[in-house]
Amino acid sequence: MLDTQLQEQLQGIFASLETRITLLHDESDHANQGELLAMLHGLAAVSSRIGVASSGKRSGFPRFELLRGDSAARVHFKGVPGGHEFSSLVLAILNADGKGKLPDASLTDRIRRLQGPIRLRTFVSLSCENCPDVVQSLNLMALLHEDFVHEMVDGAYAQDELSLLGIQGVPAVVAGSKLLHSGRGTLLELLERLEKSFGSDGARQSPPQALDDCDVAIIGGGPAGASAAIYSARKGLKTVLLAERMGGQVQDTKGIENLISVTYTEGPRVSAQLREHLAAYPVSTYEQRRVSRIEPDGGRNRILLEGGEFLSARQVIIATGAKWRELDVPGEKEYLGRGVAFCPHCDGPFYKGKRVAVIGGGNSGVEAAIDLAGIVREVVLFEFQEELKADQILVDKLKSLPNASIVTGARTTQVLGDGQRVIALEYEQRASAELKRIDLDGVFVQIGLLPNSGFLKGTVELTRTGEIIVDAKGRTSAPGIYAAGDVTTTPYKQIVIAMGEGAKAALAAFEDRMRANGA
Repeated sequence: MLDTQLQEQLQGIFASLETRITLLHDESDHANQGELLAMLHGLAAVSSRIGVASSGKRSGFPRFELLRGDSAARVHFKGVPGGHEFSSLVLAILNADGKGKLPDASLTDRIRRLQGPIRLRTFVSLSCENCPDVVQSLNLMALLHEDFVHEMVDGAYAQDELSLLGIQGVPAVVAGSKLLHSGRGTLLELLERLEKSFGSDGARQSPPQALDDCDVAIIGGGPAGASAAIYSARKGLKTVLLAERMGGQVQDTKGIENLISVTYTEGPRVSAQLREHLAAYPVSTYEQRRVSRIEPDGGRNRILLEGGEFLSARQVIIATGAKWRELDVPGEKEYLGRGVAFCPHCDGPFYKGKRVAVIGGGNSGVEAAIDLAGIVREVVLFEFQEELKADQILVDKLKSLPNASIVTGARTTQVLGDGQRVIALEYEQRASAELKRIDLDGVFVQIGLLPNSGFLKGTVELTRTGEIIVDAKGRTSAPGIYAAGDVTTTPYKQIVIAMGEGAKAALAAFEDRMRANGA
C-alpha cells in the first residue's frame, strides 16, 4: 500500500526510533482488512523498531492499537487511517517514542493533572482537514496520561452509531454517548474542555511560573505576530512570542492566490513557513498559550496566562487576530455538530441530498453556498442586509445555480431541533417584522470574524465590535502596548496587510524605545 517514495520518506522519519512500537490489530472478515494489514506491514518494513501482531480479538471492522514497549495501548484506530489521518498514525508512532513536537513541561503537567479515567472516541472523515489536528492532540494527551485512552473512528465504519448519537459534523469527540467537542480545535481548546468535563488535580498544580523576562512580547502567532517578532529580533531586542497556535486563522485557509510574489499557496504551508522563518531568529516561542490579562508593572507590562504562568515585557505587541463569529441565537450551541456547522468543506458531505441554509452574504458565505450546491439537494442563503455583500462575480454564479436561492433582509432568530438534530431555522423578515420558519437539515454559519480581544477590556481602547483602536503606527491607547493585524481597526483583513502591520508595529515600538532612551 505504501509506495517506494513514501517508504523512503518514512525510513528517514523513523530512523531515530528507540522504543519498540507494536501495531496490534484485531482479526476481521471485513473487505478492507487486507488494506489495513498492507498498511501496517508497510510501516513495519521501514523500521526494525516497528512490529505488527494480532490481538487475537475479532472485530467487525478493521481496527488496531498502538503499543509502546510493554505499556498498555492508549491510542487506538478504528478503520484504515489513510488520507489526512495517515499523518496522525505516523505522528502517534513518533510521539510514543518521545519524538516530534511535544508540549513543554508546563503543558505536559496540565495534561497529566487531568482526572481519569478518560475514554474518548473521535469520529472523523478521511477527507476532513480539521480532523487530524484534533486526533493528533488527543493521541498525544493519551500518550502522556496514564489513564487516558483515545480512539480515532472513521465515520464510514460507524454510520449507525453516528445516526444514533445525532452527529452530523466532524471531527466529533465523544465520551460514552456524550458529545464533548465538535469541529476544529487546538490542543489548548481540547485540554480546557477536558479540564471542565473531567476535572483537574489542583493539589498537583505547580505554583505560578515565570516564563520569561523580555524586551518585547508578541501575543499571536499569525502573519502579523510572526512579522512583528522577526522585526523585533532583527533590532537586537529580546523577543518572546506567545501563540495559541502558529499560523492562526491562516491554518484554516485553503487556496491563497493574493500573497504578492507567490502565485498560489495554501494556509498550512504559509504557517509552516512562518514557523521556519521565526526559527532563524532568537525568538523564544511558547505555543498553546492564551493570555488572560495584561497589567502595568512599574513601567513594564506583566502578562498573565491562563494556567498560572506569567512573563514581564517592556513592550507588548498584540496580534491575536480573529475567530469565526457566531450567530448567538438559541439552538446554535446546542446543535453544534448536529446540524450547525462552520466549515462547508469538512461537513458538507454529511448533507448530501439534503436541504441546508448558509447564513451570511459576504464572500465566504456565497462561496460556501456555491460549494454546498454541488453536494446538497437545496441551499438557501440568508443575508441580514437587503443586498449581498459578496463580489458580483460570486453573486452571479450563485444565482445561476438551479438548487440555490437567496433570502435578503433576514435576521436569524433561532435554530430549531428535535433534541437530536437540526430540523428548521426561524428568521425575521426585517421589512415586515414577520417571523418565518424554513424546514431544513443543516445550518452553515458564515458571518465573518470576531476580534480576539476580550482579555484587553479595560486595558486598551476598543471599538464597539471589539477591534483594538490603533494609530497609523500601531500604537494603542496604552503606552508600551501596540497592535497589528485582524484584531485592530486597520481596514481590509488580508494576510499581506497583516504582515506589513506587524512589521510597522515592531518598528514603532523600537522607535519609541530609542526616543525614551534619548537616542
